[in-house]
Amino acid sequence: MYFKQFLDERYGCASYVVASRQSHEAAIVDPSLDIRQYEVLLRERDFRLRYVIETHVHADHLSGARQLAARQGASLCLYESARVAYPYRPLRDGEELELGQLRLRVWHTPGHRPELISILIINPSRSSQPSMVLTGDSLLVGDVGRPDFGGGDPAAQFESLTRLLRLPDWVAVFPGHFEGPCGKGMCGRPNTTIGFERLYNPLARLDHDTFIATITNGVPARPLNMTAIEATNLGNAEVPWAMLTSGPIIQEIDVDTLEIRSAETIVLDVREPDEYESGHVPGAINLPQADLASRLDEIPRDCPLVLVCRSGARSLRAAQFLRQVGFEQVTNVQGGTEAWHAAGKPLAFGDLSAGKLRVIESSWAHGCMGIDR
Repeated sequence: MYFKQFLDERYGCASYVVASRQSHEAAIVDPSLDIRQYEVLLRERDFRLRYVIETHVHADHLSGARQLAARQGASLCLYESARVAYPYRPLRDGEELELGQLRLRVWHTPGHRPELISILIINPSRSSQPSMVLTGDSLLVGDVGRPDFGGGDPAAQFESLTRLLRLPDWVAVFPGHFEGPCGKGMCGRPNTTIGFERLYNPLARLDHDTFIATITNGVPARPLNMTAIEATNLGNAEVPWAMLTSGPIIQEIDVDTLEIRSAETIVLDVREPDEYESGHVPGAINLPQADLASRLDEIPRDCPLVLVCRSGARSLRAAQFLRQVGFEQVTNVQGGTEAWHAAGKPLAFGDLSAGKLRVIESSWAHGCMGIDR
């Protein structure tokens, strides 16, 4: 057997190549948008790609699965309940895909998303038991996938975790993420074992009700451009530029400078609506980072833009994305709304309607008159 893990340091994602050294047949699981790395490996190893498997529809990064399967003449595989707008080979719970002497057994492990599957890797010449499991975002190292994406279900997540933890201790676990917004307590390691997670994953020993309460409270903000990314991965949109792929330097200002900003400056608060309603910089407009790429046409390109979030991290990434897609006058607020409040400056509350952007004119020919606050 040949096995390789690819780690995407920018998005905290993991993808996998599994191949038979006997038949030279390969499967790639959860490929990233950069498919060149897989094609180089296939060519160097003289592997023939037979399957491209998506454990689920991703919401935090664009998938390269369709392009890779088309270029390599491989079967694109998802669980049979996946509601996507393109053809695929439907997989069923308990089904086994042949890969030379290897067997890839499909387990339906919903919770993070309803179509999520795990892949058990079995090499019958060595053992009839699985030696590895690719868990997607069902079981993460020290965590589980959050259940608030795309029809997720906390109760189903509990059942899926229970099912996975019944595997033997020695089974190696390779998740779909090692960091990022798909969980809130990942430890950062790229792999683990069933035995270790059974003993030390803080969620593994919780009863049903406590588990559900724990994973549904305090979930992270939705990822940058999630709306456009998920729609693209579903096949309902085509927004290949929705990922942050560069790191431009962004000018940052302090809260005192923010307070004396010019009248034409637009302040965009990229937090979630409930965060915005609980206290924001007066005059700031709410445009959650998850919706940024989907609502670019509402943002004027010829006005100064100042981005703010809770502490400055989300707004910095959002500002970098805006620079990446051509917005020039973009700055970030150091310390965010917390720094504003800590400096004794007033907060506005509620009134989310004031934070909705609306295009009044089809072009931005009149300075900042194209945006309604």
